[in-house]
Amino acid sequence: MKIWTSEHVFNHPWETVIKAAMQKYPNPMNPSVFGVDVLDREIDQQGRLRSKRLLSTEWGLPSIVKSIIGNTRTCTYIQEQSVVDPKEKSFELQSTNITFTNLVSVDERLTYKPHPEDSDKTILTQEAIISVKGVSLSSYLEGVMASTISTNAGKGREAMEWVIRRLNVEIEELAATARGTIRTPMAAAVTEK
Repeated sequence: MKIWTSEHVFNHPWETVIKAAMQKYPNPMNPSVFGVDVLDREIDQQGRLRSKRLLSTEWGLPSIVKSIIGNTRTCTYIQEQSVVDPKEKSFELQSTNITFTNLVSVDERLTYKPHPEDSDKTILTQEAIISVKGVSLSSYLEGVMASTISTNAGKGREAMEWVIRRLNVEIEELAATARGTIRTPMAAAVTEK
């Protein structure tokens, strides 16, 4: 078993980061995630948004890993459960692979909370527990997977920034459209006089 952890600070308020996290896929930084299906979504008694999603991914396993595990199929499915608590300002996401579970399990947990000293920032804490079973060199493979997770976490943070920029552009375009729509009738009224 190998445990990987990371902490990152986004220079954006919690609400902005959570909107981006909910719309993270698809993105050009993580093309391995090619499908996201919402299986269940509800607001519980405490006003928290609970979601259950299925992610379809293409694991880019190195060829040596494929030969060791004896499988060339790399399409995997990941079950993701998340809870957004707007009152406590916390977003917790847990995911686990549901493919290849006889060979490998990757349990990941992400937590997004406002920075305790700066409300315009958000702290992301990530943890992954990796277990490779029933094959030789399992410790080596766990290390390779931890390295891949670390690389993908960096891409995930880039993707979050990309989504935030995209959302900001959409907001600006909507505002410009609204201003244009409001000005047009007023401009018409002025020209009629």
